[in-house]
Amino acid sequence: MESMVGIKDVARQAGVSVGTVSNVINRPDLVSEETRTRVQSVISKLGYIRSESARQLRAGASRIVALLVLDMGNPFFVDVAKGAERAARQSRLGVMVCNSAQSTSEEVEYLSLFAEQRVRGVLITPADPTGQSLEALRRQRIPYVLVDRVSADAAACSVSVDDVAGGRLAAHHLIAAGHASLVYVGGPRDLPQVRDRRAGALAALEEAGLPAGALTEITADRLDVAAGRDAGARLLGLAPRPTAVFCANDLLALGVLQAVFAARISVPEQMAIVGYDDIEFAAAAAVPLTSVRQPAVAMGKLAAEMLLEETSGDADAHEHRQVVLQPELVVRGSSLTPR
Repeated sequence: MESMVGIKDVARQAGVSVGTVSNVINRPDLVSEETRTRVQSVISKLGYIRSESARQLRAGASRIVALLVLDMGNPFFVDVAKGAERAARQSRLGVMVCNSAQSTSEEVEYLSLFAEQRVRGVLITPADPTGQSLEALRRQRIPYVLVDRVSADAAACSVSVDDVAGGRLAAHHLIAAGHASLVYVGGPRDLPQVRDRRAGALAALEEAGLPAGALTEITADRLDVAAGRDAGARLLGLAPRPTAVFCANDLLALGVLQAVFAARISVPEQMAIVGYDDIEFAAAAAVPLTSVRQPAVAMGKLAAEMLLEETSGDADAHEHRQVVLQPELVVRGSSLTPR
């Protein structure tokens, strides 16, 4: 792996001393306008970012791994962080966990911070569906691993779950219980997981000989409990009232469950509900929630191990891998009664 752009590279190309570059960055009033402009131009051209954590570097490598997730309010990502931290500690490294809140702009700010702090590498579930924000890491030659995403090319490692298979498991379960139509409560459509879980549900309907129109979709603008309650109120307004609901994650499903309970609808006798992720709260719900389990801790641990492999020893010999894990249906009381 090529070394990151350093202050000496800027000084060499600008034809000035390292001290002059430092002054331009920290004390620009001490440098003439002509020299300052020339140095700033080189800084921009090379993409140099000053290292705020130089004291922490050992042999050119930081002891901090960054983890950037979509929503730290979602227990799924807490479990991912647990797995990553477990692997990092085995290598005597620390993990800095940050939350993009599903915001592309916040993601960009954090990635800039990671570059400035010269982290060892980044584990990331991107908020930017285009992947453009990752260019900042590539430009600074900072290794990264995609978590809960499939890498679009061979330029990076990734660890994900087969969400099409997961959506198929959920829908097959509801169809086998006698439901001839389903409601899919999804989230923002630019999230691959939301699209893939819907695709899996449609595939299950086709395999059962049911039309695509047997799936009604309700789109939530977020993937949290409040959005689930709003979606629950909307699905209760459908005619005829749905008897089976598959939600894109457990937080949405718990919100739907709250709305259904408030309307005095019996679960699962009048409405079956299936979630996704199998977070800890799923089993503890008023009616234990059937859910598609993702191996979140294992996903975080494996992602961190792949990153550490890439950043240790001979990085040029590292081969990027795209690992896809399989989901598992955990059946509980929210969907048990056949119709």
